[in-house]
Parts: sequence; C-alpha cells; structure tokens
Amino acid sequence: MEFEKDNSLGIASGGVYYDTGGKLSREITDKNLPRGTGRLWRKECFVETGGYQIEPSPDSISNIKALMRGWKLMQYADIVQIQKRKTSAANGLWHGYVKNGWMAYYLGKNPIVALLNVFLYSVKSPHYTGAAYCWGYLGSAIRRENKIKDLEVRAYYKNQGLAKLLSRISGTFSRNSRDARKGEQ
Repeated sequence: MEFEKDNSLGIASGGVYYDTGGKLSREITDKNLPRGTGRLWRKECFVETGGYQIEPSPDSISNIKALMRGWKLMQYADIVQIQKRKTSAANGLWHGYVKNGWMAYYLGKNPIVALLNVFLYSVKSPHYTGAAYCWGYLGSAIRRENKIKDLEVRAYYKNQGLAKLLSRISGTFSRNSRDARKGEQ
C-alpha cells in the first residue's frame, strides 16, 4: 500500500475513469490532487487538518489544509474509480461550471487566476463551460456573496501562484494539438 511506502502521504485516490460504451477513459487531472469519493486519508493527516469539512468544495479545502501542513497528496491513475457522470455534471455541465465559478469566488480564488480558468475552460470542448464559470464567479462578486470564513484557505487561494495555472494551460494546448494530430492520421 502506498501509505506504507511513504510516511508523508496524507491523502490519496485512484484516477477517475468514465465508462463510455464499455471502454474506460481517464479524466485528465493533476496527478498530485486526490479526486472523487474514493479518497483515502492517513489518520494523522485527517486529524491535523480538521477532517472532512462540511463546506462547499470540501475536497479542495482538505487538499489545501493538508498541503499547508506539509502532507503529500497523490492520485494513482493505475487504481480505477469509475464515475458514472462527468465531473460537475450532476445538473448539467452549464450549472456545474456556474457552481465551480461560484466555489472559486467562495474560496477566495485570485481574480486573475479565475480569469485564466475562464480562458482555459473556453479553449476546451465544450467551450461554453468557460462562460458558465465566468458567470458563476462574476455573478458572485457582483452580488458580494459570502466567502469561506476559514482565513487560511482564503489566503492560500488569494496568493495562489499563476505558474501552476499557466502550466495547466500549456498542458491543455499540448494535449489539444496532440489530439488534433491523432485525428488527422
């Protein structure tokens, strides 16, 4: 087990896969971010971070709290967790990405990072998810909705570096151009 191999591993999960017509396809996400309901915690990490928060976006909050306390996070793609619907699609992708934009505002995500997320979502298919995310974030800002009360989480997102997001954007363009080349063959 991975927890036995690495004492600094605090939270882990398998990769999220979709079953589409009997074929599994993996959702491409950051390998260092545990995802989905198949998340496992080291007990010490769970206790030290205050456990699973009863808040919007509890996975993000627990990941941040673990990182800020020096715990390692990991997603193991070779361990399969099958998800029956696309992430953020319980009520349709539009509503899911509006909610993601609202959560970004709620957590105190830097507006520049949120704007770059809008761009990132807009260049990926389906392209309207960028507009939905923007609607959720800006609508919340205009209405001056409440933000998370946990100042540690807000400070993390406010100061979150752009390098990580720019890396994600670069990776998306690389994947899109690689996928386009495969389609031409």
